[in-house]
Amino acid sequence: MGKVYGAIDERLRKFIERQVLFFVATAPLSGDGHVNVSPRGLPGTFAVLDQRTFAWLDVTGSGSETVAHLRENGRITIMFCAFDGPPNVVRLHGTGRVVSRYDDEFQSLAQHFDDKPGARAVIVVDVVRVSDSCGWGVPLMSFQGHRDLLGPYFERKGTDGSAGYRIAKNRTSIDGLAAYDFDPARESLQGL
Repeated sequence: MGKVYGAIDERLRKFIERQVLFFVATAPLSGDGHVNVSPRGLPGTFAVLDQRTFAWLDVTGSGSETVAHLRENGRITIMFCAFDGPPNVVRLHGTGRVVSRYDDEFQSLAQHFDDKPGARAVIVVDVVRVSDSCGWGVPLMSFQGHRDLLGPYFERKGTDGSAGYRIAKNRTSIDGLAAYDFDPARESLQGL
């Protein structure tokens, strides 16, 4: 049976830190907007900051739904599933905020993570509910390794190319909500 916890205790923290994959769920306020679920799993990009706060390094990608939804309403849930070992599912519900690479707070938060090419923000979440459940319906799967594609891609693009990518592809969500619509690099990259 599932259980609700007052905070991320040491047992849950150890479980979370062993997982190689987690899922992020967000939604717009609009009833006809798209609910989003995104997988995350780059090594060195997730940290439990304290018993009520976690964060991850958000690397530039093909979409910007999580950022757009957090900017609009802050609601977020992340889920960790045990795909090996004892079955367990942990959900962290909270209110998230986006600290972009151009914000003053970014550098101090980024110290919690490995340096990743194309890093665009740190997502910080204040946890309001922590729960786990049995996970009996989650299949057993073997981890073969991380895909080494995203880092080299943005490393080849460099700082300006990564900013250009965000300008071209990450300004708004699929529902037209503001995401990475402000990028100081925009003025110098108008031709991209």
